[in-house]
Order: sequence, then structure tokens, then C-alpha cells
Amino acid sequence: MRLHRPLVIATVKALQEIFFVKNPRQADKVIEQTLKSNKQWGSRDRAFIAETTYEIVRYWRLILFSNNLYEDKLKAPYFWQIVGSWLLIKKRLYPNADNIDFLPKWDEFSHIQAAKILDRFEEGMLIRKVRESVPDWLDQLCASELGEEKWSEEIMAMNEQAPVVLRANTLKTNQDKLQDLLDAIDIETIVPEGLPDALILKQRQSIFRTDYFRQGFFEVQDAGSQLIAPFLDVQPGMRVIDACAGAGGKSLHLAALMENKGKIVSMDIEEYKLVELMKRAKRNGVDNIEVKLIDPKVLKKYEASADRLLLDVPCSGLGVIRRNPDSKWKLTPEFIDNLKVTQWNILTEYSAMLKKGGKMVFATCSLLPSESENHIKRFMAEFGDQWEFLGERRTSTAKEGYDGFYMACLQKK
Repeated sequence: MRLHRPLVIATVKALQEIFFVKNPRQADKVIEQTLKSNKQWGSRDRAFIAETTYEIVRYWRLILFSNNLYEDKLKAPYFWQIVGSWLLIKKRLYPNADNIDFLPKWDEFSHIQAAKILDRFEEGMLIRKVRESVPDWLDQLCASELGEEKWSEEIMAMNEQAPVVLRANTLKTNQDKLQDLLDAIDIETIVPEGLPDALILKQRQSIFRTDYFRQGFFEVQDAGSQLIAPFLDVQPGMRVIDACAGAGGKSLHLAALMENKGKIVSMDIEEYKLVELMKRAKRNGVDNIEVKLIDPKVLKKYEASADRLLLDVPCSGLGVIRRNPDSKWKLTPEFIDNLKVTQWNILTEYSAMLKKGGKMVFATCSLLPSESENHIKRFMAEFGDQWEFLGERRTSTAKEGYDGFYMACLQKK
């Protein structure tokens, strides 16, 4: 592979926006804007920028360690060294990838000492928190909650690139038909076991520009996430509340499972997310969704009104860090502690919207039992006379290749 200077410049600037500026931005937003900045870049150019940026974000601590650099002492020119050294390190981590043979003799790379960097790299590979690139506090927290062995397995899997998973919109097509349609336009997919609507792309490629996406034949939704809506056991004609709906991926899945019959009330505290949800609903051919901004009056209005209730609560996102690797560096212990309070408040307060005899699913995309299982154990200990525990499931990136989700189903007596 040959390096092209404009692509390296774009990657350096993207990394500076993610890590170096006073108000760092999310990696996915930075990369999206970077790729839009030059329409002349081809697919290989765009792939280099996106993949290289994400790879460096994933292995940020290992790269800094290999360069003997410290985050609080970084300067703008060091980002050239970071990119150059990553391209050397990558040959050790991914020997079968399309790697460069040597760094070009650019002034910005002149201070890179390859032998020293690779020696430090080998040293860092012996230390889990360096090798897998996580902060000390996060490594300690996850190891204490999951155990050393399980945490090592999960964080290693989390540093692999996530597959692109589609969910066929069964209001317009099905898994088999969608696979045939995509195959006809040279998009090859794999059918995963146990997921009747899912397809996994064999190769990463642009799918949002296809007519089938524009017509609402599919959504992009991880396999683990696709397990949550069916866990709620919805039926056509029911009244369902998705109380932490966000941009609506699970609301849309619920609508398909309900055959667009009945009513789904999708709630969130952010209006822009609900606006995006309705755009997606229109594209999907869904017309049984109503959106509501959450406030105390809304919760009172919908008290004891739902046949089914989904609480996909805000969480640390530790189960999806392979998709959002920069979150490892933006989370704090205090933020997670505050989230646990929010999660408990949502579980205890929002559950009042469920009718007697109705079912509720509590879900998170966190690896931590303290954000997931522990809430359900406490809830049943305090309110078990009013609720029946029907079961739970946790997905594992290390074992199944899915994002790390937790879901528990309870029935109101």
C-alpha cells in the first residue's frame, strides 16, 4: 500500500478534533464531516481515512505508550508521529492486512524511530490495559465486576471492527427476499442463526445510498439489539410504550413485529431524536407510532395504560464500544455512577405506565452488572410482591460476536 499525503493530513486533522481540541467531538461525527469535505476522494481513499482513524482511536493508549507520549503533554505535531507509528505497529497486529512496506521520507515522519517504537510496542502488549487501550479506572472497574478472564475476553473482542448488520423491515420484505435483492446489486450477505430478520454484510460498503434503504426495506441494527423487541412478546393491536426510544431503532422493530397494528408511544427527553424517529418511520412505512417528549405530566397521563413497556435505559455503552471506541476516553467513574441513579429512577418510576398483567423489558447496552442485573435483583427484592420475573438474557461480543446487551423481562401481577 502506498501512502498519499492528503489522506494522512485528513487523518491527522480528524484525530486532533477527537483528542486535542478544547471541546473534542465524537469520532463518528468527525469522520462523517471529514469524508464530506472532499468529494473527489474515491472509496479506497475514504476507507483509508475512516479505518485508520478508528483503528488509532481503538488503540490510542497502546500507540501513545509505544511512542513514550503522554496525553496531557501532546502537541499538534505529535499527531503525525502517532499516525506514522500506527502504520508500523499495524503490521504486527494485522500482518495479513494491506500494510505499508515503509514510511515515506516526509519531514513530519523524520523523528519516528521505528526500532524503539516497536520495542515499546512489544512491552505494551504484555499489559492488558495498555494492549487493549483502556484507562486504568475502567480496566479495574470491569475486571472487578466481570472477573479478570471474562473482562479480558470481552475487551479483546471489543477492539475488533464491528460487522454491519441489517434488519429486514418485514412490513415491506423479509430476510430471504432482501438477501436476493441485495445480491442482485452485488451486496453479499450472511444469514446469522437465530435471527429471522437479520443479514450481515460480507464486506463493509455503502448501503445508505441504495434504493432499498431509501425505500425502507431495511435498517442497520446490530444482531444483539435485534433480540430486544422480540423479548417483549408484542402482538398486533397492543398498546406499547418505548419509554427511552432515542432515534427509534427498537420502536421500528416493534412496529414490524406488530404488523403496523395497535399503537406505539415512543418517548424521549430529546426532541431532535424523536424528529429523526418519525423520518425513519415514514421511510419504513410505519404509521402506528406516536412520539412524546417525556415530562412528569406525560408519565402521569400514561399511568397503567400500556400492554407492553420497553425501558432501554441510558447507560455507559460499554457493550458497544467497538462501534464507539472514543467513548473509552470520554467516560468517567462519576458519569457511570450518575447513570446508575438515573437507571434506577427510570425503572421504578416509568414502570407505573404498565397495566396489570402487562410485560416490561429493562435493557442496557452495558457490560456491567451494576448497570443491569443488579438493578433487576434490587427491583425484585423491593417490589417482588407486585412483579414476576420471566427471564433475562445477556449477549457476548466474545462468544457470539454481537454487541453486549442485557435484557430482562418482568410481568406486573
